[in-house]
Amino acid sequence: MAAIDGDVYWGFQPVGDSTNMKGSFFDYRENYLKSANDPLRYQIQWKKTGYNEATPATATGDLVNVVFKVYTYVDSTYKELIATIKKSKDIANKKYTDNSVAPLQRFTIDVSQLVSDQLSYSLCPINKGTWQSSDYGGMNGGLTMQDNLLGNTTQVGDVVSNYNVSKNGTFRRLQVEASFEVLDSSGKIVVATDSPETSTVLTIINSVNQFEKDILYYFQTFNMDDDNYTTYRFLSRCPNFINDTTHSIYKKPVRQEDEAEFLQFYLRSTHSYEIRGAGLDSIVGNVGLYVETFLSDGTAENDFYIRDFEDNITTFDSGGYTVPNEYQNRNFIQNISPYYINNTASLKAGKVTPATPPAASNYPYWSAYTGNKITSSTAFYRVSVSKFGMWSPYAERRQSQYYYYSIDRESVKIPYGFVRFHWLNSMGGTDSYTAKRDIVEGLTIGRDVIERKSGDRTWYQGNKDSAGDDVADTSYHSDTMRGGDIYKGGREVTNVNAERTQSVYTEPLNKDVAKWLEEIMLSPNVWIEMDTDATQMGNTRNPYLRPSDKEYIPVIITNSDIETVNQENGLVKFNIEYTLAHKVITQRN
Repeated sequence: MAAIDGDVYWGFQPVGDSTNMKGSFFDYRENYLKSANDPLRYQIQWKKTGYNEATPATATGDLVNVVFKVYTYVDSTYKELIATIKKSKDIANKKYTDNSVAPLQRFTIDVSQLVSDQLSYSLCPINKGTWQSSDYGGMNGGLTMQDNLLGNTTQVGDVVSNYNVSKNGTFRRLQVEASFEVLDSSGKIVVATDSPETSTVLTIINSVNQFEKDILYYFQTFNMDDDNYTTYRFLSRCPNFINDTTHSIYKKPVRQEDEAEFLQFYLRSTHSYEIRGAGLDSIVGNVGLYVETFLSDGTAENDFYIRDFEDNITTFDSGGYTVPNEYQNRNFIQNISPYYINNTASLKAGKVTPATPPAASNYPYWSAYTGNKITSSTAFYRVSVSKFGMWSPYAERRQSQYYYYSIDRESVKIPYGFVRFHWLNSMGGTDSYTAKRDIVEGLTIGRDVIERKSGDRTWYQGNKDSAGDDVADTSYHSDTMRGGDIYKGGREVTNVNAERTQSVYTEPLNKDVAKWLEEIMLSPNVWIEMDTDATQMGNTRNPYLRPSDKEYIPVIITNSDIETVNQENGLVKFNIEYTLAHKVITQRN
């Protein structure tokens, strides 16, 4: 055994703070939220007096390899080791003016491809307020897990199984541990006696950034602040948000029968000990989405709160009162669709009670709201996130942009209906859009054909015996007859391959909306809503897990090209062509 001769410390990590890459990158990159599709570089630096990057390892304690262990997890209780990478030193860097070699020695890896394989998507069931837990998410993507277990103890199985449940597909916590291999006194490579170096813990989401247009929009965007810091963003690029009260922006159309319009968001910090109001600092009592409805002339109509997602916020006891943890570091989702708001959210909507703070057992403290919500007069509504102080004067602070939604009251074209799409968007959340124009449906069919020996067609078997008498019906074993069997052969179809093809046009779109909707074409995961006998069975069987007759059905977008900008015509329309991901099942011959 041997110890490292010299000093080791972190060089690169994907974040930068006061001691790590400070000033090297935009805003120090101290945001703790990263994309799995961007580089995730980690670097160990070794410093030994008299050594540079090109110096070979020859003496006792010289660092030869760094062993990086890559861990991902959702909750810190169960860390999963996804890779072990043994890395020798990097190629030496040389100074451009005199060809001298850089000091120190560096050991660098990029784990982004490893981590991206851990992420997929997570859908909240249609007409559900939020998913069951932020740790496990909703309807997760990824490989199908073994699921042959009914329950836990009894022979026939319990109703609910605690086994084979996958963690949240939309985010992972990432940590890298670096241990070391050095030369010992005999020149052998051995594990160093030094303790491993452990990296900062990050949150990784399945987002993508475009080189030519995206800034590092994650910086501070997902931290609630101690004051009216209202740049907090949800995980969507839909251009229906604005930071002030102006109404003249794009309002995303939603229909009163829509049951699945979700806002997904990442929350790092709640600033739980600080919410300033009336000169008094107070810890945070609760968090909710504030919904305001308006008439067509912009007159305010109704206002209320929705807070299903708050059940997934982790908490701690503070002097007998339950308050949110300072750091959440997880994804949340909330249904804000008109149907859900009006028909399901009544028990989870209300305004904060300006009274004595409750005991922990009564948290969160929301009064019942029984007033009107989205009415027949409502033209549009907007949504923002607010947090509330636990103590008097119960200050409320808006923390996010306003997100606007208009009520689409166009009648459905029976029997065609409209097509509602959901997809994994470029910010790692989910988006939705209803296309309504020129719906077409059909089948694309292919057949595998072989040629068999043809039957004997030269005669038909008679129905009289040698004496000329009729043969009794009971003498026939089957309806097959010898000769004249022209109902089969010679060429036969052994297999029919069929796909159900469909297409639909969007409304005329301006440039910003068209650029947003192009994500449907770029997304690897797209679904449509369908209401069938099969999906209705899911609702009948378990209305808690499937609280709607509709379910998400995966589709594959088949467009090879789209037009998002047309200067001559101005507005553009998309023709979305798609086929069901589940193939049409046919018989084999």
